[in-house]
This record gives sequence, C-alpha cells and structure tokens, in this order.
Amino acid sequence: MTYVVAISNEKGGVAKTTTALSLGGALARLGKKVLMIDLDAQANLTLALGIPPARVSLGSNDVLLASVALQDCIQSSPISGLDIVPSNTKIELVEQLLPVYINYADRLKNAIAEALPLPYEFIILDCPPALGAVTRNALTAAHLLLIPTQAEFFSAYALRNMMQMIQTVRREGNPYLSYRILVTMFDRRNRAHRDIYKQLKNTFKDGLFSTVIEVDTKLRESPISGVPITHYTPKSRGAQQYRALAEELIRYAQEKERH
Repeated sequence: MTYVVAISNEKGGVAKTTTALSLGGALARLGKKVLMIDLDAQANLTLALGIPPARVSLGSNDVLLASVALQDCIQSSPISGLDIVPSNTKIELVEQLLPVYINYADRLKNAIAEALPLPYEFIILDCPPALGAVTRNALTAAHLLLIPTQAEFFSAYALRNMMQMIQTVRREGNPYLSYRILVTMFDRRNRAHRDIYKQLKNTFKDGLFSTVIEVDTKLRESPISGVPITHYTPKSRGAQQYRALAEELIRYAQEKERH
C-alpha cells in the first residue's frame, strides 16, 4: 500500500515545507521509498531538492490541470529513495481554474489511483499556505493530514479553520481522512510555548504526534545545501527528531493498514 500524507496549514511560517523535506529525508534514511509532490507556487520544496523551478517542464500543475500522468512528472532527487513531482509559479493558475472542472477535488486522488501500483511506500504532499482548491485536492487524496503548528497563539488559533476543512472533506469526498498535529519550532525555555503545548495536548489528545520538533538552526541551513537535515547533519537535534517523527508515522500507517 502507498500511504499518502498531506502536510498543510493555512498559517504560514510553521515549518510546513521544512517538515515535508525533513520527513521525506528521514523516511528515505529508514529505507522507505518516498515520492514528494510539491503543490505550492513558491516551489520551496522543489528548490530545496536542487531543482530550479523555472526549469520545470512538467510538474504538479500539469497533473491537476492538464491530466498529465503522474509518473511522467516525476524527477529524481539527490537523495536515494526520494523522488519529487516539482512545482513552479504555474500552479497559481490551478488555484484559479480548477474549480471549473466537475468533481475538481478528486483530480489528484484520481491521478494517484491511475498511476498505481507505484514503487513508493509514502507519498508526501506539500500544500500551499491556503485552504483553496489545491489543498482541497490534497486532503481528498490523503490518508493522513499532518498539520505543523507552532506553540504560539495565532498558529494554534488557525487550527480552527483546519478542523472545519477536515470536516468538509470527510463529508464531501474522503470520509476516512485522519489528522495528526505536529508541534514545530518549539522552545522549551519559553513558558508561553510550554503553556500552549499543554493546552494543545489537553484539547487534541491523541490527535497530537508524540514527537515535538524543537528550534534548530540546522533546519534552516539544510535547504540551502539541497538536501534534508537527515542528510545534511544526521546527528543534529532536528535530524534526530524528524527520524523519530518518521518512525512514529510508520507505526501509525501500519496500525491503520491492519484495521
């Protein structure tokens, strides 16, 4: 089974793309084959894996708008076991034009289904920081929505809209969508962080990943090098925590598959 994980939060600056890149690298380090699909017009995930967005000939926008086969858009990355469907600014057109299609929210799900069987154990969808047509496609295609959030008031408050989107998607196209919240950029010395983290745990309980991603400057450096932190500085705190997250995700996916 290929397990599909969408990474999304309408709030920017919560380490969404950093999480996509680092989680993908950690899964690859653990011997899993991973396909990343960049759905963001900023194309930061594409850029972080050493692919200039301006040179992308076939990308995620072609899958969603032109019904190009998913496998025709896949490019290899410098990381063994990690491939990507890249993005560029053209995906902004997708956000505008996609809703004119009948059953537009199913287009990514159908593209993945038509490409199966794929040689990947995980597909990671890096969503734009908005709850529009592209994110709707990602959530309709996903088994799990991973929501990165900071332990800060505005970031935690934005989870309200994410919960509403989950209910909408469950009702209208993906009744089995589950979610897990990942606390990122956490500073244990910060009392406000500790207090909000405690509130998140009390509110969401099992809806929170056990793994917490703490502040680590190496996480900012790794995209510049064109590789995930697990390959840039494998012994760093950030690399160890994303490996722990990958292990937790694998266990979660296996448990879901058994049921």
